[in-house]
Amino acid sequence: MKSLNASTAHKTIRPERIVQFGEGNFLRAFVDWIIQKMNQKTDFNGNVVIVQPLPEGRVPVLNEQDGLYHVHLQGIEQGNIVDTMEMIDSVSRGINPYQNPEQYFLLAEQPEIRFIISNTTEAGIAFDPSCLLNDRPASSYPGKLTQFLYHRYLYFKGDLSKGCFIMPCELIFENGKHLKETILKYIEHWQLEDGFKTWFETCCPVYSTLVDRIVPGYPKKTADILKDRVQYDDNMLVEAECFHLWVIEAPKTLAEHFPADKAGLHVLFVPSEQPYHERKVTLLNGPHTVLSPIAFLSGIDIVRDACQHPIIGQYIHKVMFEELMSTLNLPADELESFAKSVWERFINPFVDHQVTSIMLNAFPKYKTRDLPGLKRYLHRKGTLPKGLVLGLAAIITYYQGGKRKDGTPIQPNDNSDILDFVQSLWKTESIDEIAQRVLAATFIWHEDLNEIPNLTNLLRTYLKSIQDNGMLLTVQSYINHE
Repeated sequence: MKSLNASTAHKTIRPERIVQFGEGNFLRAFVDWIIQKMNQKTDFNGNVVIVQPLPEGRVPVLNEQDGLYHVHLQGIEQGNIVDTMEMIDSVSRGINPYQNPEQYFLLAEQPEIRFIISNTTEAGIAFDPSCLLNDRPASSYPGKLTQFLYHRYLYFKGDLSKGCFIMPCELIFENGKHLKETILKYIEHWQLEDGFKTWFETCCPVYSTLVDRIVPGYPKKTADILKDRVQYDDNMLVEAECFHLWVIEAPKTLAEHFPADKAGLHVLFVPSEQPYHERKVTLLNGPHTVLSPIAFLSGIDIVRDACQHPIIGQYIHKVMFEELMSTLNLPADELESFAKSVWERFINPFVDHQVTSIMLNAFPKYKTRDLPGLKRYLHRKGTLPKGLVLGLAAIITYYQGGKRKDGTPIQPNDNSDILDFVQSLWKTESIDEIAQRVLAATFIWHEDLNEIPNLTNLLRTYLKSIQDNGMLLTVQSYINHE
């Protein structure tokens, strides 16, 4: 079996036109796959330079393969089975700005750069006042991006044609608006000149987007079989479902520069992404976020297996169809149809979606994906959605760490402040204190959730039940009670 790199496989050399913050599975199986299709089917002719947003990451492995990797798509599309393997060559290279800041800032000097894309998780678009203009690089993603744009502004002397189209893919509503506001905060915080601020606001539109594709990531169980299928030792292989949707809140004229729709892709340029966002985040990501810790702590590792489990499956169905669906304002038949399609994607027989892959930054995810639905449900029904509260209790329990009954390590992965905070609370061995203080953590929620009627008591009840009875019996009790 051959190593995968430019000496063993064909790699097309194209102008580097896109800077992408994030080397994770999702961006490579979604955005870079889309750019691959644009290169194949339109005159776009552009490649991606990936910037690693954290000090540790997979850019070294990506560079060993000269940016080449395969995307394995599986699923059912219009009644037909899809099972494809495609080599992606739309990525030129990767840069770790912590090790090579010079490379990072030289990238800003390349005249062909036109697009900036990112997915740094929900926690990534945040203002960190400790970031300095002279940091190499700033630790936050918006700080890095502000540095990049300012360097570009200075290098090209404010040339109006050297701005960038910025399309964040972080899964928060109005991600473009939030990113733009955060960049403006850095401009003010660093006291950058008015000319740069004007150039940024005039020449660098920041578009809100919604992305949708389930990407389980590296297929550990079948990797050897898939490598044998392509005859390459591909260590960046990524698996995904065939469904994809990218909604970009932008003028249709953007398609002239980014012709994804002309490549036959499900990329929409729309006046507002709000209805698409609320539907998708509530009925796909919302269930994902709460089913994952509940499934894992019940000994279930795959989303499909969780949905087909006699107890956990009932829980997921109730959260989707009875709790979260009732918080949306779209027509009931439309919501029912979309929820059923999501369920079919959850039980895709071809994709082993590891629940642990969904657990990264679970607290920020719960805040954006499930907390709004919890509040709307309470407002409309006068009672709390118990399944969503149970999901929060499961996240808090998961963050305790340790091992589950079968010996599998429990390895939460989140902001270190959140991890240290929750794990220190578990050392108190007081369920009352854990419930109250987690809900009071304004650095997580930006509000005190103890003020939501009865939430503290219900969360305490579920936390205690999980400790005393285990996860499965607690979920069974929820189902029986409902």
